[in-house]
Amino acid sequence: MTTQEKTMTTQEVADRFFELAQEGKFDVIQDELYDESVKSVEPETSTWQNVEGLGQVKEKAQQWQSIVEEMHGGYTNKPQVAGNFFSCVMGMDVTVKGQPRMKMDEIAVYEVRDGKIVLEQFFF
Repeated sequence: MTTQEKTMTTQEVADRFFELAQEGKFDVIQDELYDESVKSVEPETSTWQNVEGLGQVKEKAQQWQSIVEEMHGGYTNKPQVAGNFFSCVMGMDVTVKGQPRMKMDEIAVYEVRDGKIVLEQFFF
């Protein structure tokens, strides 16, 4: 007899995302919830590049962490789910190297397919 792992629903993925985000475990979110072929899309005005693939998404996150001098705080609001998508309002109070302390807010939209996040898109 074979056991088959249950595929999470979009609501279950969103709930787990929120649980981990409250603990600041964004690396675990990527490891546990992201698909290998995930796409990350930034606003047109962003200096950050769009990337594809879990390795590149993780690398982009590491690049961000490398320029953060100090994280003063942050938040992720409870996700709103619609179909295969969920969105969160997120923000942080951060000092980036060479810049004054700033507060940043964004809306993050995630697409879920077969129980995994296949797209993250940011609006700020």
